[in-house]
Amino acid sequence: MFDLNNLVRENVKNLVPYSCARDEFQGQEGIFLDANENPYGNLNRYPDPYQKELKAELGRIKEIPVENIFLGNGSDEIIDLCYRIFCRPGSDTALVFTPTYGMYEVSAATNDIGLIKVPLDNNFQIDIGSLGSLLQKPDLKLMFICSPNNPTGNSMRISDIEYILSEFNGMVVVDEAYSDFSDKPSVKTLSGKYPNLIVMQTFSKAYGMAAARIGIAFADRPVIAYLNKMKPPYNISTINQSAVLQKLRKMDTFKKQVSQIKSERKRLTFSLEKMKIIRHVYPSDANFLLVRTDNPELIYRKLINHKIIVRNRHKVVAGCLRITVGTRKENDKLLQTLRTIEL
Repeated sequence: MFDLNNLVRENVKNLVPYSCARDEFQGQEGIFLDANENPYGNLNRYPDPYQKELKAELGRIKEIPVENIFLGNGSDEIIDLCYRIFCRPGSDTALVFTPTYGMYEVSAATNDIGLIKVPLDNNFQIDIGSLGSLLQKPDLKLMFICSPNNPTGNSMRISDIEYILSEFNGMVVVDEAYSDFSDKPSVKTLSGKYPNLIVMQTFSKAYGMAAARIGIAFADRPVIAYLNKMKPPYNISTINQSAVLQKLRKMDTFKKQVSQIKSERKRLTFSLEKMKIIRHVYPSDANFLLVRTDNPELIYRKLINHKIIVRNRHKVVAGCLRITVGTRKENDKLLQTLRTIEL
């Protein structure tokens, strides 16, 4: 049975977090002489360390209580915090399903955590049978599941995720960075059912706020408490909080843009599938397409020569390029250039 207290590192449980000035006063107005700030200027005050206004708006839209939301300096900060909270350096391990997002491995190495890599099957789905006894491995404390997956674009079967959640006594992080482009339901609907589930989302993709660097985590309150305990006191700037808050108040624009990207994804898929140099276009629930070709290196270089930059994933998935869905004009330029390469 999952026990959060047994999973969290002892030093984390005993940690007394840094107490910032704004922890001691919750008001919006006053004479602030507590944080050694410059009294002059428009950006002279430290940001809200818990992003209360932004979380309130996000919680309203996502229908999630504020107490179940954590905001990080990008999803990468959340990934790093998970390693630091749940895994002991030099002794514990984590697990990923490959091919997948590369920062899981980078962050594991940074924190001196061993990483078990379990290959996805031929359809880029989790092969539950391949896990064997791994779910009962005593030093396995953390697992990352990217869905929709990067770089393959497909969503994982929710039944497989539920099986892992029910059988694994460690923490499961489901990374839904691209879920806004998918018609499949979010795994966050399982949050109240499984205390060992963290669902990550982001403002970097569908919301078009990559420059703001704000990642989202939904989890049970005790897990959120540990994330808040371990984060730097002012991890998200006032400027970025304000920018994202304004974006959330323009949901009609957000929905229109997502719809346009999904429409272009469909058009791009149809056009690419008709090209002789493209062997296969993998189905995608994300804002990108993984395409297989006989000569990815050549196509990649020729696109670069036309100032079109795609991602060469040949070393990760043999023969493949990853192409982000752009504007209609950008996609037309891509298709036109690929047709000249084809001749």
